[in-house]
Amino acid sequence: MLHLSMAFLIGLAGVAPAIAQSASQSATQSATLAPPAAASPPRPTPPTRDPNTPGFVPAWELPDGTNPPADAGGNFIIGPTHNPAPEMSVQQGVPQGTLQGTVYEFTMNSTDSKIYPGIARTPGTFGTPDPADPARLIVTTSHPAPYTRRVAVYVPKQYVPGTAAPFIVGADGPDRALFTALDNLIAQHRVPAMIAISISNGGGDAQGSERGLEYDTMSGQYAEFVEKEVLPRVEAQAHVQLTADPDGRATMGGSSGGSCALIMAWYHPELYRRVLTYSGTYVNQQWPSNPQTPHGAWEFHERLIANSPAKPLRIWMEVGDRDLFNPNAMRDNMHDWVAANENMAKALAAKGYHYQFVFARNAGHTDRSVKQQTLPEALEYIWQGYPIAGAKP
Repeated sequence: MLHLSMAFLIGLAGVAPAIAQSASQSATQSATLAPPAAASPPRPTPPTRDPNTPGFVPAWELPDGTNPPADAGGNFIIGPTHNPAPEMSVQQGVPQGTLQGTVYEFTMNSTDSKIYPGIARTPGTFGTPDPADPARLIVTTSHPAPYTRRVAVYVPKQYVPGTAAPFIVGADGPDRALFTALDNLIAQHRVPAMIAISISNGGGDAQGSERGLEYDTMSGQYAEFVEKEVLPRVEAQAHVQLTADPDGRATMGGSSGGSCALIMAWYHPELYRRVLTYSGTYVNQQWPSNPQTPHGAWEFHERLIANSPAKPLRIWMEVGDRDLFNPNAMRDNMHDWVAANENMAKALAAKGYHYQFVFARNAGHTDRSVKQQTLPEALEYIWQGYPIAGAKP
């Protein structure tokens, strides 16, 4: 089901609906430890997916180079050309005195965390599928390890000291592209004057790593880490106050950072209600295995969304036609990123969620050019309905 504004429907009256699907990823690294974990096979070249494939969600094929409007929900196909949106650089005509918000940076050490003391997978190692269950990966080379993470905090010039500000939490930071987009969008009164908190991960990738533990675990733990250990530091270091209103709190990320963004809001909708993801890792990548969600983030579209009361979330998602696809390491049929994101769109539509799904032609995993084209519109979409000072009625 497509949720489109009337003006947009009129504008697209002659455009035929098409369809979309998703691709996959797998974490790849091989083994050198006793007992050695099996070397993961080479990652195959992802196939290019046709959005008109039967079984993909019905979607509107947009003219090349354009984005869906920020007030239109549903499924859209963009590309193959991806030019940077003007908001991704300093724009002529935007009053420069309102731009260039301040960015504060600080580091956090694993020794300071009660929630994430730190793990790592030995370099050059991976894991082996459980012979009794190909959906479960056995990793024997993960061990305690320290980490240091960077946190960058963007504070717009429009922030009024002493007021509680809306904010967005981003994974795999610092994200300078996000800060640039916010400079322009806030000055144009298209999004609220928000704080952006860009948090780097604890290192590594996929099962057995600190990043994998933080981003792929199906629980509220990462949101709790941010709430208890990161946000108080942000307020102290950047001299800001952050809103407690969940409607004024957003999450964003790409790949496993994207699944993390949804996980944060799913398990803690009392903290976050707005979610933005690029190439979300809605696949089976959780480790350690959890019997409540044995298929990791694949569970979202497999059963969690359908079998749970609708949550008060607003979601923007993207996937590329050459997104990740790796059936080799775990032959579980749950490592296709395009299929996963397509299934997410189906599940969200069936449950009546407010969402916008963008299928990008000529695009790979967390494609930089696609982000450059779509990030301003995506930010506008997820902040629909939130009061914006100075916005035209």
